[in-house]
Amino acid sequence: MGPLLTLEVCQTLRAAVRAASPKLECTLDLGRSMTMVEVSEAGWSYQGQRFPHLETCKARTIYYWVDGAFQPVARYTASLVKLVPTVSGPPTFEIDGIKMLPTARVSPYSDAARKVDLIQPNGKVILDTCGGLGYFAGWCLHRHARQVLSYEKNPDVIWLRSLNPWSPQIGGGLKLVKADITEVIGSLPAESVDAVLHDPPRFGIAGELYSQIFYEHLSRVLRPNGKLFHYTGTPNKLTSGRDVPGEVAKRLRRAGFVTVFDGDGVLAVNKGG
Repeated sequence: MGPLLTLEVCQTLRAAVRAASPKLECTLDLGRSMTMVEVSEAGWSYQGQRFPHLETCKARTIYYWVDGAFQPVARYTASLVKLVPTVSGPPTFEIDGIKMLPTARVSPYSDAARKVDLIQPNGKVILDTCGGLGYFAGWCLHRHARQVLSYEKNPDVIWLRSLNPWSPQIGGGLKLVKADITEVIGSLPAESVDAVLHDPPRFGIAGELYSQIFYEHLSRVLRPNGKLFHYTGTPNKLTSGRDVPGEVAKRLRRAGFVTVFDGDGVLAVNKGG
């Protein structure tokens, strides 16, 4: 993986030039590590390769090296999908300008760790319904899950993962399937997973992931007493008064779950239909 630049890194490189500092330690992998680079007015060197200074470096944009130039880590197919830097290092991502991971008060990576711990993944087979950047899956592996079955339908999001140093590597205990979980969950065997992590886009974008029939499928594939964490957030609460977490909890109870509210989601235990 080549170097990744953010506005902060670009400013640090330029500051070294102004200070006439020939060498600089900085991060080129979004905070995962620090590395030494050689800096001059003409550019900078990393792992024996020369790179130019970016003439224009925008905030909220990550740049990667491709075809002899730095380009934003973003793609537009059916929608604009973009990797976005955070102050904590691990990036979030946006689809058509809508932020997909919480970043206001916590790192999206640390946030994923807390939620993964709720389902106690050690030794378990985990269903990760909406894989995203893979932070849930990565923490499940760190917490010694036996296997993680992760589904992600958007090929552009999977491409973001390939450039994100904080995303887990595929293989070993992680199986990433490019598919819409709502289309394949009916074919998954009953009682085949020990726990579920469900982090869907907001209801207005993907209402099918909040449907009664989908929750009944989750109950079917989850073993008795298996745990489910369902991220909900609180979309539209201030503008419409709609209680999405309450609606989710009600449907989950109909599907056979016992529920409690936990942070920005619902923690549920499968008691059967």
